[in-house]
Amino acid sequence: MAGLRRPRPAQLRQLCASGSRRTASSRSKTFHGHNATRLGLLYGPPCLLAAVTAGVLASPSAPHTISRPILLDSSGSAWSRLTPSLVQSEQRRDASTSAKEAEDKVNDPKSSNTKSGQQDPPPQSRIVKDEGEEEIDTGPQESAWQTITSKFASAGKSVSSLPDTIVDYVIPDWVRVLPGFVTKLQNELSMSPGSLAEEIWHEANDPEINPEIIWDASVRVSSELCEEEKKFLGKRALFTKRALARYLDIPEDKIHPDDVPIIAMCGSGGGLRALVAGTSSYLSAYEQGLFDCVTYTAGVSGSCWLQTLYYSSVAERSHARLIRHLKNRLGVHIAFPPDALELLASAPTSKYLLSGIVEKAKGVPNADFGIVDIYGLLLGARLLVPKGELSVDENDFKISNQRRYTDDGSHPLPIYTAVRHEIPLAEQSDMKDPVAAEAKARREAWFQWFEFTPYEFWCEELDAGIPTWAVGRKFDNGRTVWRDNGLALPEIRTPLLLGVWGSAFCATLSHYYKEIRPAIKSLTGFSGLDGMISERDDDLIKVHPIDPAAFPNFAKGMRNYLPQTCPESMVQAENLQLMDAGMSNNLPIYPLLRPGRNVDILIAFDASADVKTDNWLKVADGYARQRGIKGWPVGAGWPPLDETMDELQQDLDKAQATTEEQAKRKMQEAKEEDAERKKTSRRADLSYCNIWVGSTEERTSEDEPPESKLVEEDWELMQPNAGITVVYFPFLANPKVKGVDPKTSDFMSTWNFIYSPDQIDSVVSLARTNFQAGAERTKRTVRAVYERKKKLREEREEEEKEQRRRWNMRQGRAGGRRVGESDHGDHFS
Repeated sequence: MAGLRRPRPAQLRQLCASGSRRTASSRSKTFHGHNATRLGLLYGPPCLLAAVTAGVLASPSAPHTISRPILLDSSGSAWSRLTPSLVQSEQRRDASTSAKEAEDKVNDPKSSNTKSGQQDPPPQSRIVKDEGEEEIDTGPQESAWQTITSKFASAGKSVSSLPDTIVDYVIPDWVRVLPGFVTKLQNELSMSPGSLAEEIWHEANDPEINPEIIWDASVRVSSELCEEEKKFLGKRALFTKRALARYLDIPEDKIHPDDVPIIAMCGSGGGLRALVAGTSSYLSAYEQGLFDCVTYTAGVSGSCWLQTLYYSSVAERSHARLIRHLKNRLGVHIAFPPDALELLASAPTSKYLLSGIVEKAKGVPNADFGIVDIYGLLLGARLLVPKGELSVDENDFKISNQRRYTDDGSHPLPIYTAVRHEIPLAEQSDMKDPVAAEAKARREAWFQWFEFTPYEFWCEELDAGIPTWAVGRKFDNGRTVWRDNGLALPEIRTPLLLGVWGSAFCATLSHYYKEIRPAIKSLTGFSGLDGMISERDDDLIKVHPIDPAAFPNFAKGMRNYLPQTCPESMVQAENLQLMDAGMSNNLPIYPLLRPGRNVDILIAFDASADVKTDNWLKVADGYARQRGIKGWPVGAGWPPLDETMDELQQDLDKAQATTEEQAKRKMQEAKEEDAERKKTSRRADLSYCNIWVGSTEERTSEDEPPESKLVEEDWELMQPNAGITVVYFPFLANPKVKGVDPKTSDFMSTWNFIYSPDQIDSVVSLARTNFQAGAERTKRTVRAVYERKKKLREEREEEEKEQRRRWNMRQGRAGGRRVGESDHGDHFS
């Protein structure tokens, strides 16, 4: 958000208080000042990072005193510190704000063998009040508003000791006006009879509206795909076979089902830039006939928004329609108060947008609320509401409803991603020195990947997951924890997930810096700051200025069922704190390499802030080695521009000579190595379409596998031991599209949330042009992989046929019968 023009807070509060609609002139004056926006984009992020870094590096305390809590899954929230005026304006309530502690056991042990979601519901004390029926008294009813604000007030302060002036720079401008924004919602969030919140909570306990609240769910512990996804794969194969025939111009009856390559298409993170550019790339692939051949799509951050909208009523599975929707909805910032308040406080949009936060406030004891929850509401109001703002489709507000378009295999299966930052302090508890223990925990910290599909919410590291319709309810020891009334909470709503998937502002300070490093390095006098930040990257990568969102932890109490490598915090924490998966890898490669998905071709559209520096394909090498993924093209991605200092020092050490004869020999070896390097070296840069292929060949040594080279000829893809093929489209400037450069165009900052129709057209045009540059080569690649699979199948079939023939011969069989069988003597008999 640093790249936005910043109106004075007083003006925005006045707009909030009046509730008046904006006029065209006020919108233009407030947000469309080109010069101010340009200056904000150019100098806002560097100033932000300079302030944050100065506070971090100048702090006399040890690094751990400025960081977030070591275990992120805590019940505390930084909201009370960020919005003191909001917290102080609300009176604390003594009454309980949610259901009492749920019963530990409500399911009959015999039901454990029943399929999840098909068990009989537990006894219910209240479902929904009918006319003339008295509702059971459940005690004093606190408003959803009081619930949320009291929890904000009672939440523990963040362990972070970042000075307030530093926080002022880190927190986006629109957060500062949230107290006024939330105040306007107070009446609607009252639990008084007839209020919106009372209606939402009433429907949340109605199984006719939310049938999943009476479905039992258990944690599925398995590394295999869930049954629903396996069924999807069988049905999707019928569609992809037909699509491949059209795409490659081959008669459908000539294509064997086993020869059809499984194609996955993924988009990167990058906010609205990734959303708009990714939509254009997917549309271009659809127009070529390629998108219909795809089995999986996967996204990070803005690409998750893309998938959500594609399967919603606003796009109706049409990327062209989605682009028109974005033109209508992205011209105003998501947090422009008059627009946001009108959608969140007016029927019919208000009920669906606010359902998630009311259900969380009333149904989850000690629920955490923070910036990400409000951010998700604002995203939902801007992205899920169509032009005209008169109607929304309730089916768009649950991700599990997307199975309507995947159950029959007619559309690809979308995969959404988020990560949890695990800093294993509990595992170092046996160390006597707490400072040394924390330092070790920081060195061993990592990101755990979680995936959402319309069928399942799953974590590969745990080999465990739950049905998507059960996300948001509490679990203990692998089973649903029912509320006092015998019901579970409805599935978590889409707006809250939009906030989680795109919560790049929950990044560590290190990730903030990577996003804007090119801008900082280009400014005079900031080179020293760049070096200072780089030296402290190990410390900054652990600092989260803003708390991630919290979900009930489905792994709680499951130590005996999960892998031994599962960290202790995962089985103890009440909540999982999840954030934008771009913190780990800005391309969702890992879920697509999951065993059972068997992806043959991975097509990646990378609209990251700096595709060359981050090199997300290269990051996947370590994952492939750790997980034992066969066929991944090790070394894929941007080639290194220069030798590192370590490599240079190794070369110098290697070149040391003690005698003249040794010096001559080393000189000759160096010349030969240089000549060989020139022959085999990769190009210094990548093009608009780049292709690598891995190898499934078994290695007999412990040496690192050789790096994959860019594919130049189609025959390289047809080798019998060829592995996964990666087709990579980086979002680069193109001379055919004038005046648009992802690296220098101000409006393409990840933190920009306003795109004019003309700007959307320019991004769409650039993405289209880049795809066209590689469209024909991509088709040849798909054909080559198809031909390779066909050849291998035919060879297998021929080998099996030969083995059967030999077996028959050994058994004395010929022509389908045993030799001599049915013979009754010679012809004279």
